[in-house]
Amino acid sequence: MSEATCDFLVPPSSARIAHSSTWREDISRLLYVSGAREQALRRLGIERVGDLLSRIPYRYLDFSHAHDIESAPIGEVSTIVARVDRVVERRPRPRLSVTEISLVDATGVLQVAFFKQPWIARQIAIGDRLAVLGKIEFAYGFKQMTSPHYERLDPAATTGSILPVHKVSEGLSTAWMRRIISVALGRLGSFADAIPADLRARHGLMSAARAMRAIHFPVSFVERDAARRRLAYDEILILQLALRLRNDANLLGVRPSAHLVASHVRALRESLPFQLTDEQQRASDEILRDMADPDRIMNRLLLGDVGTGKTAVACIGLACVADTETQACVMAPTGVLAEQHAARCGSILDKAGVTWALLTGSTTPAERADIVSRLADGKLCVLFGTHAVLGEDVCFRHLSLVVIDEQHRFGVNQRNMLRAKGIGADLLVMTATPIPRTMALSVFGDLDTSVIRHRPIAGAGVATRVLSESSRDIAIGALRDAIARGEQAYVICPLVEPTDQGDDLEEVFEDEDARDSGSSQAAPLRNVEQEAERLRQVLGTARIARLHGRMPPREKDRVITAFRSGEIDVLVSTTVVEVGVDVGGATVMVIENGERFGLATLHQLRGRVGRGSTPGTCFILTRAAGKLNVQARVRLRALERTSDGFALAEMDLRLRHEGEILGLRQHGGVSLRYVDFDADTDLIEWAHDDAIELLGSSGGLRSARTVPLRLEVIDRYGDVFKEVSGG
Repeated sequence: MSEATCDFLVPPSSARIAHSSTWREDISRLLYVSGAREQALRRLGIERVGDLLSRIPYRYLDFSHAHDIESAPIGEVSTIVARVDRVVERRPRPRLSVTEISLVDATGVLQVAFFKQPWIARQIAIGDRLAVLGKIEFAYGFKQMTSPHYERLDPAATTGSILPVHKVSEGLSTAWMRRIISVALGRLGSFADAIPADLRARHGLMSAARAMRAIHFPVSFVERDAARRRLAYDEILILQLALRLRNDANLLGVRPSAHLVASHVRALRESLPFQLTDEQQRASDEILRDMADPDRIMNRLLLGDVGTGKTAVACIGLACVADTETQACVMAPTGVLAEQHAARCGSILDKAGVTWALLTGSTTPAERADIVSRLADGKLCVLFGTHAVLGEDVCFRHLSLVVIDEQHRFGVNQRNMLRAKGIGADLLVMTATPIPRTMALSVFGDLDTSVIRHRPIAGAGVATRVLSESSRDIAIGALRDAIARGEQAYVICPLVEPTDQGDDLEEVFEDEDARDSGSSQAAPLRNVEQEAERLRQVLGTARIARLHGRMPPREKDRVITAFRSGEIDVLVSTTVVEVGVDVGGATVMVIENGERFGLATLHQLRGRVGRGSTPGTCFILTRAAGKLNVQARVRLRALERTSDGFALAEMDLRLRHEGEILGLRQHGGVSLRYVDFDADTDLIEWAHDDAIELLGSSGGLRSARTVPLRLEVIDRYGDVFKEVSGG
């Protein structure tokens, strides 16, 4: 960040606080940090003391409730502390190593087995005192554990405590990590708390210094949980403040457009071929109210499941722009979706007397030149398009409304580039990916939210069936029957080519051995190239085409256009059809390796069928049902039971916790470590309201009470302010 930017954001006195803070010191200044240990820390991305202390334990060994071997209950997870009596490494198969360890205490013997971890035999020696945490089983006359978490204990270590376990790398043991963190906490001391005392008292939160110590070295799990909640509140509050301060910085001195609501809006409402539902009417009223406000720029999220009519609501905002004699731009992530918006809105805008055009990568040079010319002189009111609208030659006479569809598919820079074409333009963000309220408040806390939950036209709907590989014939039969009736189908594969690895897919197996054992239950990942050829042999004369993200844009558009026009019977595709492909004749979808996709993706995919007058069926195939982890089994069952996207989004949130549903890292570099979106509903509500209150009462966190908090915002999210100075 430039000095000019820092001067703008923080009073000079605060800079002295920043330079004197141990939190920002390099890790090399800590005792024990040098040589291999320093290199290991840096490999983990730990450069400063704050980076180190932010890496909280991923597990805690509870020695306050440790069992002896005899009393450890079979079938339950227990912690046992015992002495190593035997260490043996075996290789029953060429690709499988097993390390067997016998643990003994005064009450008995525990047999422990580690699969595919041969290094353990070199790390553990006879006589070591070992703590193991895992499920107790009984076989061959002995109590056993399979691949438990383990920790070598110092001979002097006592039970009756909670031992934290941190992520480490080669050259740094968990014991050394604990020592270094303890040193860092001692060096940090009882540091100043950025959160004002009255806010901490209002919510019953412990101090930051105590929370940092308790999260690493808790005396009880109650204290640990209270510490995590304090850190989670900090995380959400600072994110909220960063997002709102970014808006304030971007809009400093910018005058909002006070849009008019007049003849074009009335004409558009009258030209709609249906009556707006109560939810649609409420959303359009909220948008028009924001656009007409002369004192603030609209930042609104329009949230609705597939088919809820968001496009019609957005059209009313576009007509409002025409009433003000300014311009609007609607940007979509794919050419197909941009064309779809233009096709749906175009006829309605025509009837309301609003001029429009479509600009994509497929637009000819002559058409592009004409569109650019009409935009520049103000003769063109609404532009629909893809990334093509970001071109330097695309200049608006007065851009006053930016509409971004499926915004999580764009990078931050792309969104900012479009907004820069109309300084002070109102922003409407649309998404068909249902977002739980807690996530909307936190990650999109700088946006006001309008929600449309129900479809105005239900459509024929889609039924979902999860099938094992042995029932594949049911799905193939459904494909044949659909083609015979003149209907169309999708077959979705996780990979493009046989050589792809699928590293970005969901981890769904109970254990590593399930993936690599060669068992008949392990699911080979299907790919578009081979599956298309296989279906040509199985379905005979059916017209089959491929679609995936590696195809040139023009080729993808050609395939989708042919599918939409009925020239293709079966489209074998990756998840590129998840958003934006609307083909009323498609009634069957087969999703291969369905267990490897997230819940939100599966819901969006099945929304591609049953959109017309004929009911649709989605078959989710899996060959790994016996080896799936709990999350995978739960989400597959949920898809069969409900079609409510918001209910599924809440479930996805409970299953995943880490907040990957929308790819948070795209949202201004957001990475949330402590927040549990399901459990922290109250914290998120508090932080959302507190951020608004703090900014309103402190002149943008410039008061003496809030300067430390402003410094924290800049330290964690400084990059979001670079655009202020063009950095």
